Amino acid sequence: MITPIYVALLAILFVFLSFKTIKIRKRLQIGVGTGDNPELLRAMRVHANFAEYVPITLILILSVELLKGHFVIVHCLGASLLISRALHAYGVSQAKENLKFRVSGMLLTFSTMLVSIVSILYLSIF
Repeated sequence: MITPIYVALLAILFVFLSFKTIKIRKRLQIGVGTGDNPELLRAMRVHANFAEYVPITLILILSVELLKGHFVIVHCLGASLLISRALHAYGVSQAKENLKFRVSGMLLTFSTMLVSIVSILYLSIF
């Protein structure tokens, strides 16, 4: 199985994003909410956005693999999801947001989802 490799790598990134948010909370002494702090808000949104998109995309990639999609495609989908989430996290977490990284990350995430969806439909029908 290939998908579990990317599940593990993405879980490492998720834990890193979690610790980054916790570190900011501790430094600012804000237990709940953002305290109107833009740095904390960015860290929280990066973490939440990851939690919103990664699970469904991993399910899509796993579905491609279970439907006997070519191993190169599965690796490409997993790698593109990992890269896309790292790009997005970097872009959004900067004090002066770098839209290039944020937009690239989102476009790559959506592309990964769409290629997975088309692959699932193709492999299911044909």
